[in-house]
Amino acid sequence: MRYLHTMVRVNDLDASLDFYCNKLGLEEQRRIDVEAGRFTLVFLGASGNPDSQVELTHNWDPEKLEGGRNFGHLAYAVPDIYALCQKLMDAGVTINRPPRDGHMAFVRSPDGISIELLQEGKPLPPQEPWASMENTGEW
Repeated sequence: MRYLHTMVRVNDLDASLDFYCNKLGLEEQRRIDVEAGRFTLVFLGASGNPDSQVELTHNWDPEKLEGGRNFGHLAYAVPDIYALCQKLMDAGVTINRPPRDGHMAFVRSPDGISIELLQEGKPLPPQEPWASMENTGEW
């Protein structure tokens, strides 16, 4: 397993970039604008450690960020998403967003922290029981 990033939602992208980059010293690694979803993702990393990133998620439509809504998730790349999800499920962990696409799944920690699991490299071919499994709760 390899740590990828921590995601936080931000209301004012410019103010956040000013803080994280100009004041804190992080550097923009990449930016993704998703017009269909009406959001922007900006990945920031420290110059000496650019692979440990903070993902700023800016939803274009205003929303009130409260109750932890501004904190998104921790993300990890895994060598076999199906095997890990099965191991977690066998241990009693709810798979909130199953890896139907062979690429992405979400679970929650005992404290409700959302954990994103991403298949390292290319997605695995869809397979059961994951392909037809519904979402459970929030992720």
